[in-house]
Amino acid sequence: MSAGAPPAPIAEAPPPDLRLVPAALASWGVAIAALTAGWGAAAVLVAVAGTAAVVAARRAGTRPGLRAAVVAAGGCAAAVGLVAGLAAHAVASHPLRPATGNGVWARLDVVVTADPRPVRSTVPGPGRVVVRGELVGGQVGAAPAWRAGGRVVLMAPAEQWAGLLPGQVVGVRGRLAPPDRADLTVAVLQVRGPPVAVGPVPLSQRVAGDLRGGLRDAARAVLAEDPAGLLPGLVVGDTSGVAPGLADDFRTAGLTHLTAVSGTNVAIVCGAVLLLARLARAGPRTAAVLAALALVGFVVLARPSPSVLRAAVMGGVTVLALAVGRRRSVVPALSAAVVVLLLVDPGLATDPGFALSVLATGALVLLAPGMVARMRARGVPPGVAEALAVPVAAHVVTAPVIAGLSGEVSLVAVVANLLAAPAVAPVTVLGVLAAAVAPWWTGGAYALVWLAGPGVSWLVWVARRCAAVPGATLTWPGGVLGASVLAGVVVLVAVALRWRRLRAVVAAGLVGALLVLVPTRVAPPGWPPARWSVVACDVGQGDALVLATGEPGRAVLVDVGPEAGVVDACLTRLGVRSLALVVLSHLHADHVGGLAGAVAGRSVGGVALGPAREPADTLAQVVRRAGAARAPLVGLGRGTVLRWPGLVIEVLGPVRTPTHVDGEDGSAVNDTSVVLRAHTPVGRVLLPGDAELASQSSLLGTGSDLHAEILKVPHHGSRSSLPSFLTAARSSLALVSVGRGNTYGHPNPQVVGLLARSGTLVRRTDESGDLAVVGSVEPRAGPSVVARGDPRPDPRRR
Repeated sequence: MSAGAPPAPIAEAPPPDLRLVPAALASWGVAIAALTAGWGAAAVLVAVAGTAAVVAARRAGTRPGLRAAVVAAGGCAAAVGLVAGLAAHAVASHPLRPATGNGVWARLDVVVTADPRPVRSTVPGPGRVVVRGELVGGQVGAAPAWRAGGRVVLMAPAEQWAGLLPGQVVGVRGRLAPPDRADLTVAVLQVRGPPVAVGPVPLSQRVAGDLRGGLRDAARAVLAEDPAGLLPGLVVGDTSGVAPGLADDFRTAGLTHLTAVSGTNVAIVCGAVLLLARLARAGPRTAAVLAALALVGFVVLARPSPSVLRAAVMGGVTVLALAVGRRRSVVPALSAAVVVLLLVDPGLATDPGFALSVLATGALVLLAPGMVARMRARGVPPGVAEALAVPVAAHVVTAPVIAGLSGEVSLVAVVANLLAAPAVAPVTVLGVLAAAVAPWWTGGAYALVWLAGPGVSWLVWVARRCAAVPGATLTWPGGVLGASVLAGVVVLVAVALRWRRLRAVVAAGLVGALLVLVPTRVAPPGWPPARWSVVACDVGQGDALVLATGEPGRAVLVDVGPEAGVVDACLTRLGVRSLALVVLSHLHADHVGGLAGAVAGRSVGGVALGPAREPADTLAQVVRRAGAARAPLVGLGRGTVLRWPGLVIEVLGPVRTPTHVDGEDGSAVNDTSVVLRAHTPVGRVLLPGDAELASQSSLLGTGSDLHAEILKVPHHGSRSSLPSFLTAARSSLALVSVGRGNTYGHPNPQVVGLLARSGTLVRRTDESGDLAVVGSVEPRAGPSVVARGDPRPDPRRR
């Protein structure tokens, strides 16, 4: 180039090829209509789509590009509509379908199609799993036996069903129920006993099971509990070890896609293989063959979830383009993937995971490049622009779907994804390698897991910290309406940002929204209130009460709620940096599930338990988490007195503890609750845990002094309390720790009415959020209650 020549212009990237996008959208819409409105609606739409395709093909005057797009859209929609309509008709006419609404017993032969997934529940009793399968045949009641296919969902005991693998044929008996989703499921079967006539495991699934089990065992041997549970979920989709509290933190932080394998993992594995092939100077066809083999192997290893299937089909299109030497086009590949997957499995049309996967990929290939170009034009360095654009684009597009599903909008998702992104690729590659070598080289698997450990721990830390940010989520209307409203808001903001004059208006609106949200959600005025002595944390349907000591930043915590992130956030808001003691009243999930969050980043003097040790599986979890926090286990018995500056705790019960407690009997476990009375600057506080009739009667029978100015109402205000016990404390204030919209009917109106008639002020966390009892500056004035507000959302919308 000569000295006076102008610099060469920067070549602009060609626009994306959108010709197949209408076909994908039309096919998706027709499939949704077929599943939700029935096969009759599908027949009408097939006729309309087919007619449109024929008319467009015969219109010679139409522009070739437009004609091709209409023909493709009409043809694909007609084909998908036909397949989906036939599938919907097969479900509606299935011989099992009429019996699902009657709750009758049935015997079914089922081929397991997915790994059993644990069911999260705070309901006392043994764990349960969801097992998805394909029907082979069966018999309903005394009716003749039949043989027919169809999808079925089994709700079964975890202890007897968790070890099944996909491909096994099992016989099962249970009670029929109708499905609650329009996804081509014929029936739900509530199972009580073990499977019968269990068939052999197919070779491919046996190999995959050994690889997955090897990775799981290596992670447990090398890593702490939370990273060990996350690594198999991130790498191969095995989420059985992800604790419920950690899963909640990932959801709050907008990192849900990391708690299970997604299309990103498939892209990382294939990308790593292609990179190695390039470094080895392999030709395009050799690289394509190696990538295809890696693709097939990884999909079998990870099990074909909706997001993995989508990524596998798109990866197959990409590998095919590479093999024939043509330039790859991601948008047509994604569109083709949508159409092909809907043809193979129309039930994916209503699957939330499939929708999130497709939308996120579409955002990355359609929105992110433009955002990167605009940021680089404004001086943002390369690399930084891409790191910012990817999480922003994915979050903006998927936020409406997530809001419709959960009733929440994460306000920290972009930052969380930005922090997490650097660790995902190396952890995935190391995890896949560890799974591959685990069955025959245990030491190598341990070493690879150890190398992945810092990255997995970083992901856990990011999720915990982001979820603990006050106001991390914004409550939003759930369902289709809420998703549609948020989608409209996103579109309007995006359109407004294209006009310079409207940008100032949008910026002013966002600033105004922040001025409203920050004072009321992120930093409520006066929280924590001065001179607080007792705080009932709003942990949803569970208990977590904080008792202040005379030492700033140090407290005693009685129960920890069901979720780690929620109790962690409550303690953080209160400035609690050290826990003198954590008392677990009894071993039910709504009282012990959040232990990992309570002890995270805090010094802990000990974890205290009552004399009961059931359920045994819950006790084992407590022991592991206390050990991980290096907190000793402490036994509490009736008559024990604990003292700290400004706080004294008496152990009043349980009076009697049976030699054996049935861990499956919820009331029996509740009656083992440790009953405490705390002496605080604001008065005495009676803390009976979930003690029910038998335990309360025993306490009253001993003549124990139960007087207390403040009563924590037993068992979330359930009706399983004696009126004489509720009034024996002669309390002026009653705190009810209960979740909004819970399905148990807590608190019972008669219990609340009894307390109110006796002159007790009743305050509830489901109505007021965190509740703090504070002392008065006036010597003769009694304590007062300060509510933080912003109660936890209805769990049925999450």
